[in-house]
Parts: sequence; structure tokens; C-alpha cells
Amino acid sequence: MNPSYHFDEVARLPLPGDNVAIATQQLAAGTIIDYQGQALTLDYTVMEGHRFAVKAIASGEALLSWELPFGVALQSIQPGNYVINKGVLDALSLRSLEFTLPAAPNFDDQIPPYVLDEANFHPAEALPIYPETRTFMGYRRNQARGVGTRNMVVLLGTTSRTGSYVKRLAIRLQRQLKQYPGVDGIVPVAHTEGDVDDSNNLELLLRTLAGFIVNPNVGAVLIVDHGTEPVTNRMLEAYLRKHEYPLDDVLHQFLSIRGGFQESLTRGEAIVREWLPTVNAMERTPECISNLKIALQCGGSDAFSGISANPLLGWISRELVRYGGSANLAETDELIGAESYVLHKVRDLETARKFLSLVQDFKERAAWHGANAEGNPSGGNKYRGLYNIYLKSIGAARKKDPATRLDYAIHYADLMKESGFYFMDSPGNDLEGIAGQVASGCNLIFFTTGNGSITNFPFVPTIKVVTTTRRFQLLANDMDINAGQYQDGMSMDELGKQAFDLTLQIASGQQSAGEKAGHAQVQIWRNWRQTDASQLDTLLHKPLPTGEPIAIRTDVSADPKPIRFTLTRQQDHLSSDGIGLILPTSLCSGQVANQITQRLNNLGLGQPEHPLRIVALPHTEGCGNNGGQPEEMYARTMVGYITHPLVKHCLLLEHGCEKTHNDYMRHKMEELGVDHSRLGFASIQLDGGIEKVTQKVEAWFVNQLSATSPTTKETVGLEGLRIGLLSDGSVTDACGHQLATLTKMIVGAGGTVVVPENSGLLSTPAYREDVLTSSDILPSLSYGEHARRDGFHVMETPTEHWVETVTGLAATGVELMIALVNRQPMQTHPFVPMLQMASEPTMQQAYANDLDLSLTGDPANWIDQMLNRCKEIIEHRYTPRLYQQGNVDFQFTRGLLGISL
Repeated sequence: MNPSYHFDEVARLPLPGDNVAIATQQLAAGTIIDYQGQALTLDYTVMEGHRFAVKAIASGEALLSWELPFGVALQSIQPGNYVINKGVLDALSLRSLEFTLPAAPNFDDQIPPYVLDEANFHPAEALPIYPETRTFMGYRRNQARGVGTRNMVVLLGTTSRTGSYVKRLAIRLQRQLKQYPGVDGIVPVAHTEGDVDDSNNLELLLRTLAGFIVNPNVGAVLIVDHGTEPVTNRMLEAYLRKHEYPLDDVLHQFLSIRGGFQESLTRGEAIVREWLPTVNAMERTPECISNLKIALQCGGSDAFSGISANPLLGWISRELVRYGGSANLAETDELIGAESYVLHKVRDLETARKFLSLVQDFKERAAWHGANAEGNPSGGNKYRGLYNIYLKSIGAARKKDPATRLDYAIHYADLMKESGFYFMDSPGNDLEGIAGQVASGCNLIFFTTGNGSITNFPFVPTIKVVTTTRRFQLLANDMDINAGQYQDGMSMDELGKQAFDLTLQIASGQQSAGEKAGHAQVQIWRNWRQTDASQLDTLLHKPLPTGEPIAIRTDVSADPKPIRFTLTRQQDHLSSDGIGLILPTSLCSGQVANQITQRLNNLGLGQPEHPLRIVALPHTEGCGNNGGQPEEMYARTMVGYITHPLVKHCLLLEHGCEKTHNDYMRHKMEELGVDHSRLGFASIQLDGGIEKVTQKVEAWFVNQLSATSPTTKETVGLEGLRIGLLSDGSVTDACGHQLATLTKMIVGAGGTVVVPENSGLLSTPAYREDVLTSSDILPSLSYGEHARRDGFHVMETPTEHWVETVTGLAATGVELMIALVNRQPMQTHPFVPMLQMASEPTMQQAYANDLDLSLTGDPANWIDQMLNRCKEIIEHRYTPRLYQQGNVDFQFTRGLLGISL
């Protein structure tokens, strides 16, 4: 007998005029639902958050939620029919489902374009300001900066090249906090930008960094560069001065790293330690809540975001604006389709025009990269019922209450100088949007989530609001507010009052769930490569490398003193190490992967004399950027790490709502013929939050180690080497000749050498002409592609970024990198050792404690020096210096067509 329910037991209708309803639980095919006296029978299983028709919808008629269109029926749809589009069918095909899906979609993603009726435009009146006020305990800065909710010491990397420096410095300084209870934290702000010449995001990068520096939550800030990057401290200070940011109100210092990494850390530590008594003396005072500026964000959204959590933020922001405060709504592409709602009440015609102009500019930027701004929803969004951008936008826009007017439309990271309700241009990528809001002056972040996103920001507290009670119970330790109580029967006014009280408590110093968890992430709106569509067709149809090795010259004599290397037998191959890898499938699980890794390494899993070294690879990709080529490149590089010869045990850690979730990665591995049966899989959201997923990951590694067979050692010659060769800066003829000889020796013996396409080696005649048989060669490997055949390879590098290049090079399967550096030693890789060497005397003197090899004396002896150092590294008798000191980084490239969505 088919189950039978009253409509209110199992479904929601956002507004009375809707013709489709949302299932509040999974409903099996054949379920009978009593809706307004009519018995509806479901034709297919309807997942929680997915929709079914409650009225007859004719072919060509609009489907409505919140009384707004989100698609057009492709056929006649009857009451009880499961409503589904092609995007959701495609997304669900990657999941492991136990029920049948419709064979074809029954609606298409179409809505009428929004047109502003300027002739009949009427400015909206502002809501009346409350005559009374409320207070919180905050840190008063000067008038231009406002009031902080936290008192943080911020260590800010001006570019990606100093990201690992500020992270390492923060670790060194943590022990100081116990002596200074008035300091809320010493936090690093590391990001991916500023390392590329002529970047298209230069203006917004400088604006964002400037806004970070003067944010009222900053008690003091150390700003760090090398002074040689495309973006420098000097440029940043000039920008702050030119645009009259209140820099002098902030305790600050610009520090340029000169000399060794360790000595520079000592200098930075001394500066901050001198500041701590001053920052500690700053006190909280009662402040009017008109000084609160809140960021409104959503991530891991579901079908209930627009019913409970987002309307709750609309309630809170409406009340705050009536108290004279400010709210900032972001995510430009997540308002496409909701323009009529957003502009229903707006301050003036100029603001309405600017809002629409920013949306149009966003669409054009996406189109230059072969992307569609309407393609924003992730696989997790679709799985949880957000079928397309229109549905997602209609729900996301509810963070603005219907009674609240839009006061201002601003560019990314523009300062909010007046009170009111703002829209800020930004991508839908959560972290990139949040960075802009913090730079605009927000001192508190509200983050709504259906799936249970665990995002936090380093120096602005994040209050996380989850949409349903079931999901809140699953992730109770990581969420702050259960908006699902509204669906359970609590009034929005009562829920709003409770949430508003919690807001004032957290603004006054009570830790949010995210602060207690102790992790945070930063990502600034990443650079985009194209400024028009002129190259699009060429880039979209560029042929892929073949994977076949490149023929090289063989005019090198055998080594009279053959060198031997001791390697370990790892199942079906030899390698120099066997690590445990926790591989986050997206940016949102990266920092949790780091935390789990630290815990497991502290436990010392494995044999007491040989504990398993576990490594995490946090990054910024996997969600919030376009698909197509960039996503394929990302997946290919991920598979390169999964199959890396140094990786003995690998577990994939998903957040749970990203595009590139665990099922997506399984599907990609099957496409590439990679066996995933030996891998581990864990989910922060589905496994119950940070604590529970940590336990699951630990148990998986313990189980793997218990089943591991004893290893054996074998000795090989140059044929056993898989080497990556790269350079930073110019290459002398002497270095070019010797590295050419080394390349020919290794490849001639049967080993592998991979050189990135952007390396100066390939443009140095002394190397190029000595190695290559032709002046016209193409890359043999795509970025991040595993080198399946030994020999000489050139890897495509659609990036100038050092860390992105190293990340792709390591994924090819090289087990050691030799880097010739000419400007300063560079960030190393998390687990593939990098031997850094220099031939210039000035470099050797300045960085004596960072370099692994100084090339001096007769160049004819350099190859022996390199191979002997390689042998020491491979046999674990020498650890590269900058790896030992923590100058480590990791970052995927987005290539030439990647763009934030």
C-alpha cells in the first residue's frame, strides 16, 4: 500500500501563487499527498528539497516558486509529477542513488529577461529608524574605521609569495597569546593573488588589502612582501594614501623579507611581540549597534535556504538597518533571476541602474571565458534541490527582507561609508565574496547554509545559520543557529529575536562555533585571464598534448662513476617514500584536512620507528568557479595526486556540497581508468561535522596500516629517477649546459625528466639546443597530467605563478624537483622534495641558510654535486631546508579560461 500524507506533513509551498511545492523529506514514487482536498500521486521518488507539481502546468507555461518564474515546462506537467531539469539529471547521474530517475527533463531553464521600467520608477522610502538603541561591547577605533567586534593582530601577505611566511609566523606567535588575554588572536591572512604581471584584478586586489588593513577588527597589522613581486608593499601603501584610507589609525608596519626565511621570521616575531602589550591594552566599551556592519552570505545552499535561513537574515538585517546599522548583500551571479525582487524597493534610479550594470558586467566577464554566469549552482546545490541559478537566486535574495530597500550598489571591496542596506558586486564563490565584504568594513559575518558549510574568516567572526533541524542536529558543534525551527513551527519574529540577541553576544566577544573550531580561510576574487572573447574559440579547441615523450639528443657518455639510489618497493612500483595523503575535494574542506592531518601526525600512526607521514593539500578550488576546461584540468591534477608514486594511502575529504564532491571524483577516476577501490572517502557534512569526520578518517588510516605488508628495499641507477626541473629568473649558460647534460643522462638511462613550459630553461639556448632535436616542440603533458611513459616531457603551464606551476609539476608524478633560483628561494611543495640551488654569488651569500646547494667552482663538477644531494634526499639523509622551515605552499591554476562564479 502506498504511503499517504497530508501536504503540510511532507511539503512546503513558499508562497500561495506557486505551482510547484518542495518536499521536506524524501517521498517514494506512488506516495499519495492530500493537497487542498485533491489527492496527488507522485510519479517518481522525490528527494528532500526537490519539487513536484501541485497544479497543472501546460507546455510552455512558467514554473513558479516564491511566485517568480524559474523555468518553462517542456511538456504538460500534472499535479504530482516530479519536476526536474537536465542540470539536475546530469548532477544526479554522478551520485549513487537507489531509485529510478525520470528518463528526460520536463522543464527548461528559461525566464523572461528583466527590464527596468525607468519611466514608471518610484524611489522607495527608507524604513523608519527606531528611536531607541541597543548596545554591544566593542573596540572603538577612530570615526573612519568604526567599532570592532574583535581585537586581532593580523599578519597579511601582500601576495601569494609571502603566504607561507605569515602562516609560519602565526604558528610561532601563538604561545604568546596566553600572556595577553585582551588580544583575540594572531592570525595569518594568506591568499593566492599578486604574483602575476598585468593581472586584471590588480585594482580590486589593492582595494581588498587596503580594506583588510583598516577593518575595525584589526588591532595591529604586519604587512609582508619580498619587494620584487608584481604587487608590493610600496604599491599598497601608495594606494592607501591616495585613497585616504585611515592607515595612521592602525598600528602597522610594512616588512619586506630580505635574506633567509628563518632570520625574516625572527624579525617579524620581534615586531609583533613589541606590539602585543599595546594591543592587549585596548578595551571593549559599550557601543551603539549602529556600528555593526554585517556581511550576508550563503554557501552549500539548499531548497530551504530561501524558506528559513535567508529570510531570517532578512529579518536581522532589516532590524539592524532600522537601528542605524548596515548590511551587505553579495554574490552577483546568485541574484540573476531575482532582479525584480531586489529592485522592488530601491533608494533611487541611479542605484537600480548600477545594480543592473554590475550584473551585466559579470555576465560579460563570464562569457569571455566560455562560461555562463547562470551556471553557478554546484552539484551539492542541485542534489539538495536548487535546480538552477534562478531558483538559487530567488532564495538567496531573501537575505533582503521585502520591506527593506536597496540603498547602495558598490564595487567589490568598496568601503561602506553610510548606514543602510548594500549590494556589493562579487562572485558567488563564498570565500571570495566574504573577502570583499570584510574589506568593505563588515565586522560580523552571517553565513546561511543548507548542507552545513563550515566556512570561517580569520579576523571577523562568522555566525553560521543552518536551514533545517535535521542538518543542524547532524552538525550541531559547527553551526550557531538552527533556522529549521521556523519550519518546525516557531514564528520568524521569535526566531529573529533569539538570533539578534546571539548576534549582540558574539559581537561582544562570545566565540562563534567557527571560532571555537579554530580554523579559517581567505580567498580574494581571483584574477581572470581574458578581457574579451577574441581568443575564446582558439582556446576552447586547442589540441591536448599526446602524453608521448619528446625525442632528445643522446650525445652524452655514460657516467664513469655510476650513482645508485636505494628505493622502497610500494606494491606495484618503486618509490623514495610512502606517505598518507588527505586530499580535500574543494576549498571548503581544506583547512579541516589540515587539522585532521596535524592530529594524526601527532598520534604517530604506524610503526614507532617509522610513523606514517600524513600530508594534506588544502587549496582554493573545486567550487565557485566555472566548469569545462578549468574543471577538467582540476580533476586531472587531482587524479595525478591520487596516483602519485609517493602516495601509499590516500583519502578524499569532501565538504559535501561542492561541485567536485567524492562521487564526482569517483566518476572522473572511472573515466580515466583509475581504480578507486583502495581509496578512503569521508564527508564533513554527511559524516556529522568536524569531530565525527576526524574520527572516521583516523579509523580509516589505522585500518589501512594494519593491513599493510612489510616493505623491501631495492637499488637502482639513474633509470629510477623521476625528476622535475624548473627555474625562477634567468639561467646562465653554465647552468644551462650542466642541466642539459643531467637531463640527457637521466633520460638516456631510462628515467624521466619533466620541465614546465614556462621555465627559463626552455628559452635558454645552452639548454634548449643541447637537449632538443627540434626548435619547434609542443608540450607532451597537460598541466597536472600523470606522466605514464618515461622519458623527457614538457608540461603545459597556463600560468606564471610559481606555486601553481609547482603544483602541476608535482602531479605529473615526479618524485624530486630541482629548482634553479635567481631572485630568492621559493615556496616548496608539501610532499615532493624540492632541491633549491643557485649559481650567483650574491644569491648564495644572501640565502646561505635557505639554499640546498650552491653551485661554485668548476661547472664540470656540478652534476655530481646535484646527484649526490638528490641521493641524500631520496634516501632521507637530508631534508630540503625551506621545507624544514615551513616555507611550503600549494595551489591549482585555473588556466586561461578559469573564472570565479
